[in-house]
Amino acid sequence: ISGYSLVIQARDSGTPPLSSSVTVNVDISDVNDNSPVFTPANYTAVIQENKPVGTSILQLVVTDKDSFHNGPPFTFTILTGNEEEEFTLDPHGVLRSAVIFKHMVATEYVLCVQAKDSGKPQQVSHTYIQVRVIEESIHKPTAIPLEIFIVTMEDDFPGGVIGKIHATDQDVYDVLTYTLKSEQKSLFKVNNHDGKIIALGGLDNGKYVLNVSVSDGRFQVPIDVVVHVEQLLQEMLQNTVTIRFENVSPEDFVGLHMHGFRRTLRNAVLSQKQDSLHIISIQPVAGSNQLDMLFAVQMHNGGFYKPAYLIQKLTNARRHLENVIRISAILEKNCSGLDCQEQHCEQSLSIDSHSLMTYSTARISFVCPRFYRNVRCMC
Repeated sequence: ISGYSLVIQARDSGTPPLSSSVTVNVDISDVNDNSPVFTPANYTAVIQENKPVGTSILQLVVTDKDSFHNGPPFTFTILTGNEEEEFTLDPHGVLRSAVIFKHMVATEYVLCVQAKDSGKPQQVSHTYIQVRVIEESIHKPTAIPLEIFIVTMEDDFPGGVIGKIHATDQDVYDVLTYTLKSEQKSLFKVNNHDGKIIALGGLDNGKYVLNVSVSDGRFQVPIDVVVHVEQLLQEMLQNTVTIRFENVSPEDFVGLHMHGFRRTLRNAVLSQKQDSLHIISIQPVAGSNQLDMLFAVQMHNGGFYKPAYLIQKLTNARRHLENVIRISAILEKNCSGLDCQEQHCEQSLSIDSHSLMTYSTARISFVCPRFYRNVRCMC
């Protein structure tokens, strides 16, 4: 308990008795009676040979149960094991290399480290750190090429995470870092540590080829990353058809089925080779394991096929489409729960271009806006 607040009353012996009160605050000052605590109690770390001087090896974690003025900042000292000054320990508890280690010279070091708190008198604790020197990388990183499809409303892309590079390395202790050529950083960024790709706002329609590389500190490997950006036209929304799939997640659809289904769908609904198929969005159906895919077909002259025409084509080709993935329904209007005849049901579709959904897999990422379907009876 760090303090008490007492209310004290004085009452006299007169008739009637009179009284008054006063508040007395009693603060309990902290005595520095707790030593710093290392978590874990002892450490094991590795460093590859030939790493440059200043390479971070380990971050010490220290806590203290005393109040703040008797705890941090802590003073760290290497007591033993560093006679040749191969290591340095900074005020934040980061252990770094002070030499370039060679596996043939020594394979292991054991350091005794002391942490001293800021109280009076100071309390100290000790930990042991075992540092193993391992051979440098012998395997190059491997990375999977990534293709990213972004669908956005006209000139209204807000930016955000659009995918992630998947890379591995057979060297167990390798730490991979990702970089992007500097001239492309005005439009895209890559997180150096986890390979996430971030697009900045305002991307134009078109194809972008990113010069990304992954490095394990010794080997650097280029990765093919292609970004396709498609801007929607308002007229597309008035001519959309929805295909509803059964028992599939968005990520499984994107990673396993999207390329094959797109190809089969083109063969089913395109009247001429110059026509264009536009997948506008995919979105899970709330409260179910179904998935809606919105699409429209643009004629080579710029107009769009009417939904009724596309539905007729889809119905005729449904058996071929289901060779790729199971279809639950083909929807133009969705009047479920409305007591009106089909021809008296009006549907409107709205797109929230600032609410992007990113479905990312190892090879393909699909980024699309969230959509809302509104229906009402006109009868």
